[in-house]
Amino acid sequence: MGGAAAGLAASALPGSPALAQDSGKTGADKVDVLLIGGGVMSATLGVWLNELEPGWSIRMLERLDTVAMESSNGWNNAGTGHSALAELNYTPEKKGKVEIAKAVEINEAFQVTRQFLAWQVKNGVLKDPKTFINYTPHMSFVWGDDNVAYLRKRYEALKASPLFAGMEFSTDPERLKTWVPLMMEGRDPNQKVAATWSPLGTDVEWGEVTRQYVAHLQRQTRFRLDVSTEVQDIVKNPDGSWRVTARNLKDGSRRAVDAKFVFIGAGGGALHLLQASGIPEGQDYAGFPVGGSFLINENPDVATLHLAKAYGKASVGSPPMSVPHLDTRVLGGKRVLLFGPFATFSTKFLKEGSYLDLLTSTTSSNVWPMMRVGIDEFPLVEYLAGQLMLSDDDRLAALREYFPKARKGEWRLWQAGQRVQIIKRDKDKGGVLKLGTEIVAAKDGSIAALLGASPGASTAAPIMLEVLEKVFSKNVATPEWQAKIRRIVPSYGQKLNDDPEKVAEEWAYTSEQLQLPAPPAIDRGPLKPTPVSDTVLNSRDTPVKGPVGDLAP
Repeated sequence: MGGAAAGLAASALPGSPALAQDSGKTGADKVDVLLIGGGVMSATLGVWLNELEPGWSIRMLERLDTVAMESSNGWNNAGTGHSALAELNYTPEKKGKVEIAKAVEINEAFQVTRQFLAWQVKNGVLKDPKTFINYTPHMSFVWGDDNVAYLRKRYEALKASPLFAGMEFSTDPERLKTWVPLMMEGRDPNQKVAATWSPLGTDVEWGEVTRQYVAHLQRQTRFRLDVSTEVQDIVKNPDGSWRVTARNLKDGSRRAVDAKFVFIGAGGGALHLLQASGIPEGQDYAGFPVGGSFLINENPDVATLHLAKAYGKASVGSPPMSVPHLDTRVLGGKRVLLFGPFATFSTKFLKEGSYLDLLTSTTSSNVWPMMRVGIDEFPLVEYLAGQLMLSDDDRLAALREYFPKARKGEWRLWQAGQRVQIIKRDKDKGGVLKLGTEIVAAKDGSIAALLGASPGASTAAPIMLEVLEKVFSKNVATPEWQAKIRRIVPSYGQKLNDDPEKVAEEWAYTSEQLQLPAPPAIDRGPLKPTPVSDTVLNSRDTPVKGPVGDLAP
C-alpha cells in the first residue's frame, strides 16, 4: 500500500479531534471522499465508491511518485491469492482434530475477491487478466511422520467443504515429481514426504491491479490523484468534515482538502495518521513493524520448471508467520521463483519510511500495551533475533530443504515490504498482538483507517465492502446500493460453503472472466456442515494464540 504519512511524527498524538477554525476562508478543495495512500486498499475502495455513487468526488493522495510502490508492489509481496488452499496455519490441529473453520472463512473472502475482479474485467476497469492473475496450483508440502499424518488429516477434513474441491493428496514420490519436479530432484529417497495439490490456486500481481484501478479512476471527471504529496495534518471542521493539509514533496507547496469522509489506507503509515486525527477510537492501538526478505531466481531455465506456490510448515519453535514457501511469480509478464520469507526488523513502518516511525508512534496511551506485548511475545523477539543473524549460507540451506539442487549463484536476496502488526490495549492482559487487519472508524463514520497486514491484498474487496457497511450503513441498506453490490458480488450476503451449486456457478463465471482453467467438479458425497469460525477477517479482539498469516500479503 502506498504511504502518505511519513511526515507525521511526534505531533501526531491522540486526543480530542482538533477543529479547523474556518473552512470557508482557506480556499481548501472540497471533496466527498479523500483516500490517503495509493495502494490496493484505497484503490479498491475508490472503485467500489465510483460504482456505487458515480456522482461523488474522490481525491487520492500518495506520498511516493506513483501508486502501488509500497506493499502492493509485486516485488514487495508473494502475490498469493490467499484462499487457505495451501497455508497450514489456517487449519490448526487441536486434540487430534484438524479445524477448518478459519480456512473456510479465508476461502469465502477470496471468492468475493474473485467476483470483484471478474466484474471489473467484464466492465473494462481491468484489462487483460493475464497481466495480473495467473493459474498457479497451490500446494502444501511437508516431511516427517508427524507432519505427513497431519497433512493427511487436513486433506480429509477439507473434503467437508465444496470450496476445496479438486484437491489431491499424495505420499508417492513419483506423483509428487509430476507436480513439483524441482522440489523432488535430489531429495533423500528415504525421506517421508507428502503434499496436497489444488488446481484452484492463483498468483496475483496486486501492484498491477492497483495501477489499473487507479488508471480507470483517473478517467472519471470527479476523481483526482495527487502524487509526491505527504499528509501533514488532519483536523476536524466545525461542520463535521475533515481538513487534511498536505505538502508537495517536489516544490514544497501546501494544499488543504476538506472531505466529508476520509479513508486512511496508507499501509504502515496508517497508524500515525489515525493518531493525528485524534479520534478516541485510535487511542488503543500501537504497531510492531516486521519486514520480510525473499530469495529470488530470475533464470528462466529454472523458473519455468516450477509451477506452484508450495507452502511448508514452520520449524519447531518458530512462529507461524515464518511459514516458508517456494513460489511461482509472474511479474511484468516474466516468470520468476521466490523463496522465503526471512524475517527482518526495522523501526520503519514503511519500506520508504523513517527510522523514527516506531518511536514517534509511541504515546502515553499505547506505551503500556507495547511493553506488555514485548514481555508476552518474547519468543517472537527471540525468533526475529535469530533471523537477523542468518548468513547467506543459512538461507541457502533453508532453500535446499525445498529445492535440494538450488545453486547459490542463481539466487539473490530481496527486501520486500514492511508490515506493521497491530498491538491493542487489553483490559486483562494490558496489550495483545493482533492478527489480520482491523478497521478503526470514528463513531460518526466520517473517518476510517485500516490497520494490520495479513492476509492483505487478497481480501481487499471484502474488507473494503466491510468499510462500506461500517461507515455507510444507511447507504448500504438502500435498495439501490444492495442491487449494485449484488451485481458486482453475486454471492453477497450468502455463505458459498453452504451451497455447492452456488460455488460451481461462481467458479465457472469467475474462471471465464479471469481466463483461468475450468474449475474442478464438486464431489457432494463427503460434504457436511462446517463449524462457524470464531474469528473473522478483521482481527477485532482475538489475541495471537491461533494461526496467523505469513509475512507476505
